[in-house]
Amino acid sequence: RIPPNDPKRQQLRVLKKLLKKARFTEFGQKYRFDDALFSKNPGKSFQELVPVHDYNKIYEEWWKKTLDGVPDVTWPGKIKYYALSSGTSESASKYIPVTKDLLRSNSINYVRQLISVFGYEDANRKALTKGFLMLGGATDLQKGEAGWYAGDLSGILAKKRPFWFQTFYKPGGRIAAIKDWNQKLNEIVEHAKEWDIGYIVGVPAWCQMCMEMVIEHYKVKNIHEIWPNFGVFVHGGVAFEPYKKGFEKLMGKPIVYIENYLSSEGFIGYKTREHAKGMQLILNNNIFFEFVPFDEKNFDADGQIIANPEAKMIHEVEAGKEYALLMSTNAGAWRYLIGDTIKFVDLAKMEVAITGRTKHFLSLVGEHLGVENMNKAIQLVSEEYNIQLLHH
Repeated sequence: RIPPNDPKRQQLRVLKKLLKKARFTEFGQKYRFDDALFSKNPGKSFQELVPVHDYNKIYEEWWKKTLDGVPDVTWPGKIKYYALSSGTSESASKYIPVTKDLLRSNSINYVRQLISVFGYEDANRKALTKGFLMLGGATDLQKGEAGWYAGDLSGILAKKRPFWFQTFYKPGGRIAAIKDWNQKLNEIVEHAKEWDIGYIVGVPAWCQMCMEMVIEHYKVKNIHEIWPNFGVFVHGGVAFEPYKKGFEKLMGKPIVYIENYLSSEGFIGYKTREHAKGMQLILNNNIFFEFVPFDEKNFDADGQIIANPEAKMIHEVEAGKEYALLMSTNAGAWRYLIGDTIKFVDLAKMEVAITGRTKHFLSLVGEHLGVENMNKAIQLVSEEYNIQLLHH
């Protein structure tokens, strides 16, 4: 076993494992994965042999074929599921491959995250033995001609949930399959009193709306009058600070808030300690990370990455510096720019905070105001004037 305090070796092992598994794919053959695998410095060789990809590049050159049922393109076998990610102006909806291997990695990370809650001093441990309410997209997925299914990642994860999780899972298969969001919420509200919820997972705005509807429907003062064992809220996808004040007003007692970093491309990290400033990167479970300094040397004025950027490995990063994240995964993403910018807030513990998106910033006179600054401003305004933010 590689000790957790040796991130360089952990990441090198992950890279070798990924290269070994994908060496006979079309992608692995074209970019000579064998050469990287057996070189003295696999990390540097991999960076020299394989170009950086954004979604448009990898989709047009590689992933597009998998939608026609072509196997062994960027990962062994056929792709059975695709996460539909909200597109940009260039692409209406992004089809991001979700493999069995990726789903297995995600399940392992969910269990690790669950176990980490036992280390939280203020956590209601009883909450972890109660119902888990997962508020996400519909599990009723669209079917492609080549036999694949596509939909919201949360819907795929709910549909492919492990068998041991069935007992705890709410709202259950029937309600989870409902596509109409308002209908789904109304069904959840109707059944809320029958469930003993301890743990809620979802996007803050959706979860806040759901709890407000439950409180209003049953004419109670707070959510704990309906779910007395509710103790843990796991959130991701957007900054939580602007929502926190609104959440606390719905509670009858304090709960633990845990941030996770889950993207369509993989489970990147989660908060492992109660008062941590960031989320710990998962360095030993099938994602190889690279970090491109988010500056004018590597990105143009529109936030577009250059052809051969300076990409650093985990042992080369600096605390407090802003990086764009590149990922190579067991779903066949290779040196893939996911579009997020992060910074390391604790190098010893490998903890990061999301600072924004490579294309989401204001820069009228070169001030480069990122999403992190905007979120902080909204949080300060809500505290200063005691106002509750509904949607941000």
